[in-house]
Amino acid sequence: MKKNFIVLLLLLGGVLTACTNNEENSAEEDNSWQNVEEEGQLTVATSGTLYPSSFYNDDNELVGYDVDVAKEVADRLDVDIEFEEYNVDGQISSLQNENTDFAANDFSLNSDREENFLLSSPIKYSFASLIVREEDDSGIASLEDLEGKKAAGEPNTSYMRAAEQYGAELVTYDNATNEQYLTDVANGRTDTVVNDYYLQKMTTEALPDVPVKILDDVYFNLDHNGFLFEKEHETLHEKVNEVLAEMKDDGTLKEISEEYFDADVSEKPDVENIEQVDVE
Repeated sequence: MKKNFIVLLLLLGGVLTACTNNEENSAEEDNSWQNVEEEGQLTVATSGTLYPSSFYNDDNELVGYDVDVAKEVADRLDVDIEFEEYNVDGQISSLQNENTDFAANDFSLNSDREENFLLSSPIKYSFASLIVREEDDSGIASLEDLEGKKAAGEPNTSYMRAAEQYGAELVTYDNATNEQYLTDVANGRTDTVVNDYYLQKMTTEALPDVPVKILDDVYFNLDHNGFLFEKEHETLHEKVNEVLAEMKDDGTLKEISEEYFDADVSEKPDVENIEQVDVE
């Protein structure tokens, strides 16, 4: 009798363990793509102020390279798309709070981000450069000359951390327009903007009356950019990557990039003398 009782307890224990494991597996199940498919909508975090990746055109429409790529992804997945606008920190928080499905705002796909997010396939390759005053290069001829200079940008970006490592004084903005950034360099409020080369190229061309320029031959950190996903949302991440691969293969990424950058940023740039800087 005692032996049978022990066997019964073991069986019950096995059943309880199986139930517990099933509950844990159910709790950990990733429904990120299923939820999007059922709702029929992707919700995407962006800034709306980062030309030419995410900005408003003359018809007050939200457009840009990242925005248009995200729209095409939604179209191919046969779902609607809605954009929520935040600064960089707000976009990150929206992912962590699961208020948005992914973030699309020229995000660098670096190792720091990989620790906290799932990273899409690259949609853009570029490198960092410096905007300076046209008349005197803001007294900067190399990265070492950033020491003591005022570098403008949003907080917590790799560009600002790099500037700080070289001794720059950081002047932070909250989702400011490109015109404000460039004007502040021109009038001496700041000395430089450290950011993505292609973004700076298009911005300076769009604002030719502001007396600033990209500093020649001071480039660093060949980089690749794309979308950020919440760490546990693997099924949605995989689905979007499948579509991005299709868009690369059929030339759609190239077509959209040439519209905004006058270059195919979906391929690595053929530029020499790009310095490698380890950003802490």
